[in-house]
Amino acid sequence: MSAAVPPRAGRIRSFVALELAGAVRERLQALIEQLRGEIPAVRWTRSESLHVTVRFLGYADPPALVRLQGPLAEIAARGAPGDAALRGLGLFPPRGSPRVLWLGLEVPPGMGALQQECERAAIAAGFPPEPRPFRPHLTLGRWSAPAPRPRLPPADLGTARLSRLVLFRSAMGRGGSVYTPLAAFDLGVARDRGGEPPGVSG
Repeated sequence: MSAAVPPRAGRIRSFVALELAGAVRERLQALIEQLRGEIPAVRWTRSESLHVTVRFLGYADPPALVRLQGPLAEIAARGAPGDAALRGLGLFPPRGSPRVLWLGLEVPPGMGALQQECERAAIAAGFPPEPRPFRPHLTLGRWSAPAPRPRLPPADLGTARLSRLVLFRSAMGRGGSVYTPLAAFDLGVARDRGGEPPGVSG
């Protein structure tokens, strides 16, 4: 069910993320506009697509996403909203030609515990373990061709309130990926487990 597996008909490319409020997106858009004039050849992320990825799922069969919905609801209900500091620009990989420009996030300890619970829930639902450590960040842009490593200016956007866990569908569209919520869970709020995520059927 990982991204390395070629998609079959009916499979859904998906991920779990923490949603960002509109006011935070406005601050991020202002930063992107500033960087657009300083760092060339970057394919910039649309502000409405920015999110904090908690667990990338890759291409999944719909029943696996249905199985995951109940555990995600329980994880969110046990969690609590928290504030993340948005500061510090960086590059992936750390050396050589850059591929990703990101903004760092300093998340409260509760968010790290939430990510670990989501990892366990994904494995229980049939997804392979995620080998990479959790490094919370926001992907601001990507390079599609080799480029010199740019000089990065300082960046401090204050804090962002993280209060909603979302299961997203990811589909390629004109101008980049389009993310559609399949199910959303407010942190610290219990909800009924009945039903299935919109757009997902077993």
